[in-house]
Amino acid sequence: MVAVVTQPDRPRGRGRRLSPSPVAEVAARAGVPCLQPESANDPAFAAQLRDRGPDLGVVVAYGQFLPRRVREAPGLGYCINAHASLLPKLRGAAPVAHAILSGETQTGVSVMRVEREMDAGPVATRRSTPIDPEEDAGRLGARLAELAADAIADALDAIARGDVRWTPQDPGRASFAPRLETADAELDWRRPARDLARHVRAFAPKPGAATHLAGERLRILAARALDAEADLAPGTLRVGEDEIRAATGRGWLAPLVLQRPGGRALDVASFLRGHPIPDGARFGS
Repeated sequence: MVAVVTQPDRPRGRGRRLSPSPVAEVAARAGVPCLQPESANDPAFAAQLRDRGPDLGVVVAYGQFLPRRVREAPGLGYCINAHASLLPKLRGAAPVAHAILSGETQTGVSVMRVEREMDAGPVATRRSTPIDPEEDAGRLGARLAELAADAIADALDAIARGDVRWTPQDPGRASFAPRLETADAELDWRRPARDLARHVRAFAPKPGAATHLAGERLRILAARALDAEADLAPGTLRVGEDEIRAATGRGWLAPLVLQRPGGRALDVASFLRGHPIPDGARFGS
């Protein structure tokens, strides 16, 4: 490995002290040179890459567009990327969350060549995996990261042997997974409970699905859909000693883990002991 490329040090934590990215920390411990350009479009950065003489570039979740002079800087003339979907499905920045949001039962990773169009390059290998019905984006993303590491290793071996096979993507079958913003996390209680449960899993653990209670923003980090018919206005709560049920457009949603602003994530029984909610209160803005 001739070098690692990652984002510049950024302010982090409560003190907002400049801190390296996790990738930069690992590179430092391993004694690997680390390049941290502010912009991948900087010509000086491309020159640094060429001077180091890499054979191939491996890109994972870098977060910046790579111009042609960077993509083609390696000796083989290209970089490869591991993307967390079965391309051409779910191209874009948030494939894990969108897979859960759309109710997919299977996803995976694809190792492809990096080209100008996002996630559109020819694919060397795909690995598929089922999505557990109760799996949230955090757990699924961690599993896909392990799958991606193995898939990249296999692709690198095939490239080194000279027998890698690149399969072009069918653009007619492409779907997209754009970046999700904090506003997208808001729960719409008029939707069915099963949709809302998927919404909660898609945004967990960060930024967390959100609603409002008595004017305060509340994060719901885990929830279960109940099939029983809800005979109350959407968002209206039935509160027991250690449980909450919220009426939805179809069925009930039972929050399991809640978090107030600045507070710790608590299971619903612990939350109610410290923050009682009256029966008949209502979630929503």
